Amino acid sequence: MAARIATLPTVVCAALLAACSGGDRFALNGGSPGEIAPAGGSPAAAPPVNLAGRWTLSSTGTGSCAMTFGGNSDATEGTIAPAGGCPFNFFTSRKWTYTEAGLTIRDHNAQALAQLTPAGSNRFEGKAGSGQDVALSR
Repeated sequence: MAARIATLPTVVCAALLAACSGGDRFALNGGSPGEIAPAGGSPAAAPPVNLAGRWTLSSTGTGSCAMTFGGNSDATEGTIAPAGGCPFNFFTSRKWTYTEAGLTIRDHNAQALAQLTPAGSNRFEGKAGSGQDVALSR
């Protein structure tokens, strides 16, 4: 009986450590075992176009600004360097990520500023976090 009681804490500790090592290992997030979903819960997906380079962000009635997206040709994330005059708070844009959900533009605090989806070649359309329609085009 004493041997059984002594192993109980060991079994409990092992189970707790396994649970702390990440639920993705056991496919609890709906993916396959070992797959780690990026922030936002959607797996990374290749963008339909090379996002690196100069883009124009616009919103009806508020003007537009140039943004330079950094990243490799097949990257699913990269940096953003906005030019002056960006509508709303897009002057704080610093990072982009592309997942199955589309293109997300994030600010310097990693907060999502906009979620966009492909709308033809070299064009994305969507909504800013505050609900305004925005477009990104070359």
